[in-house]
Amino acid sequence: MMKVSTKGRYALRLMIDLAEHYGNDFVPLKDVSTRQGISMRYLEQIISSLVKARLVLSYRGKTGGYKLSKHPSDISAADILKVCEGPITPLSCLDKDCTPCPRASSCPSHHFWAGLQSVISDYLSAISLDNLKNSDFITSEHPHCL
Repeated sequence: MMKVSTKGRYALRLMIDLAEHYGNDFVPLKDVSTRQGISMRYLEQIISSLVKARLVLSYRGKTGGYKLSKHPSDISAADILKVCEGPITPLSCLDKDCTPCPRASSCPSHHFWAGLQSVISDYLSAISLDNLKNSDFITSEHPHCL
Protein backbone atom coordinates (compact mmCIF):
# COMPACT_ATOMS: atom_id res chain seq x y z
CA MET A 1 0.00 0.00 0.00
CA MET A 2 1.28 3.43 -0.89
CA LYS A 3 1.51 5.60 2.20
CA VAL A 4 2.60 9.17 2.79
CA SER A 5 5.11 9.35 5.63
CA THR A 6 4.88 11.54 8.71
CA LYS A 7 7.45 13.81 7.08
CA GLY A 8 5.16 14.36 4.09
CA ARG A 9 2.08 14.96 6.26
CA TYR A 10 3.94 17.39 8.52
CA ALA A 11 5.46 19.20 5.54
CA LEU A 12 1.97 19.80 4.18
CA ARG A 13 0.81 21.15 7.58
CA LEU A 14 3.89 23.38 7.80
CA MET A 15 3.31 24.76 4.33
CA ILE A 16 -0.40 25.38 4.97
CA ASP A 17 0.59 27.27 8.12
CA LEU A 18 3.01 29.43 6.10
CA ALA A 19 0.27 29.94 3.48
CA GLU A 20 -2.06 31.21 6.21
CA HIS A 21 0.57 33.84 7.05
CA TYR A 22 1.49 34.65 3.44
CA GLY A 23 2.12 38.35 2.88
CA ASN A 24 3.26 38.89 6.47
CA ASP A 25 6.81 38.99 7.78
CA PHE A 26 8.91 35.88 8.08
CA VAL A 27 7.31 33.33 10.40
CA PRO A 28 9.45 31.92 13.23
CA LEU A 29 9.57 28.12 13.13
CA LYS A 30 8.83 28.00 16.87
CA ASP A 31 5.45 29.65 16.17
CA VAL A 32 4.64 26.98 13.60
CA SER A 33 5.79 24.31 16.07
CA THR A 34 3.43 25.65 18.72
CA ARG A 35 0.44 26.02 16.39
CA GLN A 36 0.90 22.64 14.70
CA GLY A 37 2.08 20.60 17.68
CA ILE A 38 5.16 19.39 15.79
CA SER A 39 8.58 19.32 17.42
CA MET A 40 11.11 21.96 16.42
CA ARG A 41 13.67 19.29 15.66
CA TYR A 42 11.39 17.59 13.14
CA LEU A 43 10.32 20.89 11.57
CA GLU A 44 13.97 21.90 11.15
CA GLN A 45 14.61 18.74 9.14
CA ILE A 46 11.55 19.33 6.98
CA ILE A 47 12.11 23.04 6.42
CA SER A 48 15.67 22.50 5.21
CA SER A 49 14.36 20.28 2.39
CA LEU A 50 11.73 22.85 1.46
CA VAL A 51 14.28 25.69 1.43
CA LYS A 52 16.66 23.61 -0.68
CA ALA A 53 13.80 22.96 -3.13
CA ARG A 54 13.16 26.74 -3.21
CA LEU A 55 9.56 26.43 -2.04
CA VAL A 56 10.40 28.40 1.11
CA LEU A 57 12.63 31.42 1.80
CA SER A 58 14.58 31.73 5.04
CA TYR A 59 15.88 34.76 6.90
CA ARG A 60 18.19 34.70 9.90
CA GLY A 61 18.18 37.12 12.76
CA LYS A 62 15.83 38.65 15.30
CA THR A 63 13.01 39.09 12.78
CA GLY A 64 13.95 35.91 10.93
CA GLY A 65 11.96 32.89 10.06
CA TYR A 66 10.43 31.39 6.95
CA LYS A 67 7.92 32.30 4.28
CA LEU A 68 6.69 30.87 1.02
CA SER A 69 8.81 31.69 -2.03
CA LYS A 70 5.71 32.24 -4.16
CA HIS A 71 1.98 32.75 -3.80
CA PRO A 72 0.09 29.84 -2.17
CA SER A 73 -1.90 29.32 -5.38
CA ASP A 74 1.38 28.58 -7.18
CA ILE A 75 2.50 25.75 -4.88
CA SER A 76 0.72 22.41 -5.20
CA ALA A 77 0.44 19.48 -2.84
CA ALA A 78 2.44 17.55 -5.44
CA ASP A 79 5.31 20.07 -5.21
CA ILE A 80 5.54 19.58 -1.46
CA LEU A 81 5.11 15.82 -1.35
CA LYS A 82 7.69 15.26 -4.10
CA VAL A 83 10.27 17.11 -1.98
CA CYS A 84 9.56 15.03 1.12
CA GLU A 85 8.49 11.70 -0.34
CA GLY A 86 10.27 11.54 -3.67
CA PRO A 87 8.36 10.25 -6.69
CA ILE A 88 4.80 9.36 -5.79
CA THR A 89 4.15 6.21 -7.72
CA PRO A 90 2.12 3.13 -6.82
CA LEU A 91 4.84 0.85 -8.29
CA SER A 92 8.56 1.34 -8.71
CA CYS A 93 8.38 0.24 -12.35
CA LEU A 94 6.46 3.45 -13.10
CA ASP A 95 9.17 5.67 -11.59
CA LYS A 96 11.02 7.45 -14.40
CA ASP A 97 14.29 7.21 -12.43
CA CYS A 98 14.14 3.41 -12.16
CA THR A 99 15.29 0.87 -14.69
CA PRO A 100 12.46 0.32 -17.16
CA CYS A 101 10.52 -2.85 -16.56
CA PRO A 102 11.23 -5.42 -19.28
CA ARG A 103 7.60 -6.56 -19.08
CA ALA A 104 6.02 -3.11 -19.44
CA SER A 105 4.95 -3.64 -23.04
CA SER A 106 3.39 -7.04 -22.35
CA CYS A 107 2.20 -6.59 -18.75
CA PRO A 108 -1.59 -6.97 -18.60
CA SER A 109 -1.88 -4.62 -15.59
CA HIS A 110 0.62 -1.93 -16.66
CA HIS A 111 -2.06 0.40 -18.06
CA PHE A 112 -4.09 0.05 -14.86
CA TRP A 113 -1.14 1.09 -12.65
CA ALA A 114 -0.14 3.88 -15.04
CA GLY A 115 -3.74 5.15 -14.94
CA LEU A 116 -3.73 5.12 -11.14
CA GLN A 117 -0.47 7.06 -11.11
CA SER A 118 -1.98 9.60 -13.50
CA VAL A 119 -5.05 10.09 -11.29
CA ILE A 120 -2.91 10.56 -8.18
CA SER A 121 -0.53 12.94 -9.93
CA ASP A 122 -3.34 14.99 -11.49
CA TYR A 123 -5.14 15.26 -8.14
CA LEU A 124 -2.07 16.31 -6.14
CA SER A 125 -1.08 18.81 -8.84
CA ALA A 126 -4.57 20.35 -8.90
CA ILE A 127 -4.66 21.13 -5.16
CA SER A 128 -2.76 24.29 -4.20
CA LEU A 129 -1.81 25.59 -0.77
CA ASP A 130 -4.38 28.30 -1.38
CA ASN A 131 -7.05 25.61 -1.78
CA LEU A 132 -5.87 23.80 1.34
CA LYS A 133 -5.72 26.86 3.59
CA ASN A 134 -9.23 27.82 2.48
CA SER A 135 -10.52 24.23 2.55
CA ASP A 136 -11.99 24.76 -0.90
CA PHE A 137 -10.40 21.73 -2.54
CA ILE A 138 -13.64 19.82 -2.00
CA THR A 139 -15.44 20.72 -5.17
CA SER A 140 -17.52 19.07 -7.81
CA GLU A 141 -14.21 18.40 -9.60
CA HIS A 142 -13.01 16.38 -6.61
CA PRO A 143 -16.16 14.84 -5.10
CA HIS A 144 -14.19 11.87 -3.72
CA CYS A 145 -12.76 14.25 -1.08
CA LEU A 146 -16.08 14.68 0.68
